[in-house]
Amino acid sequence: MVVPLNGIRVFLGLASSIVMSLGISSSAQEEITEIPETLPTPCQAANSTNFLVVAGGGAPSYNEIALEKNVLYFQRTLQAMGYDPAAANVFFANGNSGEATIRYLDPQGQIRFKVPEIPHLLGASTFANLQTWVRETVTASPASTRPLFFYFTGHGTRNERNLNNNYMMLWGDQRVSVQDLAQTFDQFPSDTPIVSMMAQCYSGSFANLIYADGQPSQGLADQDRCGFFATLRTLPSVGCTPEVNEADYRDYSSSFFAGLSGIDRIGNPVASADYNQDGRVAYAEAHAYAKVDGETTDLPVSTLEVWLQERATLPLQEEILSQPMQTLLTTARPEQRHVVEGLARELGLDLAQPYIDSQQSLPSQRALGEVPLTYLERIRLELLNVGMEARIRESGDAGAIATIDRLLNCESGYWQ
Repeated sequence: MVVPLNGIRVFLGLASSIVMSLGISSSAQEEITEIPETLPTPCQAANSTNFLVVAGGGAPSYNEIALEKNVLYFQRTLQAMGYDPAAANVFFANGNSGEATIRYLDPQGQIRFKVPEIPHLLGASTFANLQTWVRETVTASPASTRPLFFYFTGHGTRNERNLNNNYMMLWGDQRVSVQDLAQTFDQFPSDTPIVSMMAQCYSGSFANLIYADGQPSQGLADQDRCGFFATLRTLPSVGCTPEVNEADYRDYSSSFFAGLSGIDRIGNPVASADYNQDGRVAYAEAHAYAKVDGETTDLPVSTLEVWLQERATLPLQEEILSQPMQTLLTTARPEQRHVVEGLARELGLDLAQPYIDSQQSLPSQRALGEVPLTYLERIRLELLNVGMEARIRESGDAGAIATIDRLLNCESGYWQ
């Protein structure tokens, strides 16, 4: 996590006010010992990308209907982009057991539960099912070498002993760590690119999926891996709600897939996220779209961004943020300029000023409000991303530059 500068600690006070009540059982186990279920044959549609979706809460008490609707929106996104929705291999909550496990509010505001209604649902969102799918896919040549897009929408928890190894919650209150998931992905051939999009609390920890075993000390994994995450490893996220009306949803999944497809979750067209005007929307561009579109307290990050921010020492932060923002943007990519310029317009910031000085024109933090404060922090992080990459490239550090290029190439990919 990047340590904010004194005097610009604009976001740390927000965490306590947006902590979500997950209702997670204290009996959740770290070790996953469930016997894998027998699964249907993984979908291997006639396209060059494998889609894997794992979703839902770990128990009915926190298996909100928004998570089911996220999966349905993902399937609509596939269809809008020319894919058969059956191309996505979906595991959700209790799967096809017929139990009413999805928590929602009826028109009278009363909590109710219903059975999952997701087309092409393969089974429950257990770690055993995920592992079985990976094992069967890896052995199903040539599908195993096709790029994998992994989408998780659910809940996450902090690992207080190691925030680099947080957990995603799977059905049955199973805690699956960064290292658990990384070791599962390690099974894929070295020429299998893997892109993850994860929308849960504390999801930024999963940026460590780029490493073998999920451990930075092991170096980069054999596969090209990258990912996009709803928020930092230290913070909760928004979006898990029992409310039924999707028009009211404001979360990372909604914005990311709207940016990727050009259609929001209620079917309306949105402004193109093709910021470099190459005729297609890359993952990184959809991620940038979400940073400006998402009227939430989330701080979305990517694997490259986390890697850069971890190297931003306090002196480097002060050096970068003391420069005029316009000067920093001369080395920015189009999607990075979109983030800074778009959010600066929202706040009325003068890009000719340094970030540190520009805050003086803003109201007090109390008067500004949580979402504008979040916009301010998103700008700060984006400027650090731009400034740190420029400095590393100027340094001539061949190893660091190779890592940047490898992650950037992965994040610049798109659904094929």
